[in-house]
Amino acid sequence: MSRLMLWSLAVVSLLGWNAARGADEVSGIYLETRTCQVYTGPCFANAESALAGKDAVMAWNIESGKHAGVDLTGLSVVVCMTGSDTLGHGGVNDPKTLKSTVILDEKATGIQRDALLSFAKEHAGRAGKEVVRVDSAPIEMSLDLGSLDGHLKAGKMVTLGTRKAVKTDCICTNEVAFYPPLAKLQNFAAGVSTEAEYRGRGLGTTWSTPGSRSAYMATFIYE
Repeated sequence: MSRLMLWSLAVVSLLGWNAARGADEVSGIYLETRTCQVYTGPCFANAESALAGKDAVMAWNIESGKHAGVDLTGLSVVVCMTGSDTLGHGGVNDPKTLKSTVILDEKATGIQRDALLSFAKEHAGRAGKEVVRVDSAPIEMSLDLGSLDGHLKAGKMVTLGTRKAVKTDCICTNEVAFYPPLAKLQNFAAGVSTEAEYRGRGLGTTWSTPGSRSAYMATFIYE
């Protein structure tokens, strides 16, 4: 076989690989809240360590893309979790024990449900491996990337509202994004959960933390 033919085959293979890679690229917006402050200083974080922050909600709205070859454009998925310890610098890897539930978008078809669950398990880290319950519910999710006003409602189980942090949210003046987000993200900002409530089943707990500096608002791109 000539060098020209070998080169042509290599180019065709590379183009095919890149096309497949692009075809399964997934992008969208992300919201997160925890039962501890994430936009904070070390003094406040140390006071909450081992006492708060054992619970969290992670949510993705897929604006475009496919996962496992299935188009998930316009669908959302939510992962709720509770652990034995604070979800801190190590995120979902910090607690000795952890369990989670997944809420799938009610609009999803059967094959999309399977893909959404696979997506959530892959991108929720250890929480994706500790799923004890899967529910389906209507999910409303939005994020204004300018104002960082976010909104999430998953049936009667999860309610979350977010906004950017402002000067009056600073108490010790050492506030930073103290704990990293629980998911891998492209661009993110820590802020305030104007409302944050979990009333789902399967985790053995419910909680509400309005007005807490506990939110992350972000965009994501996964390949």
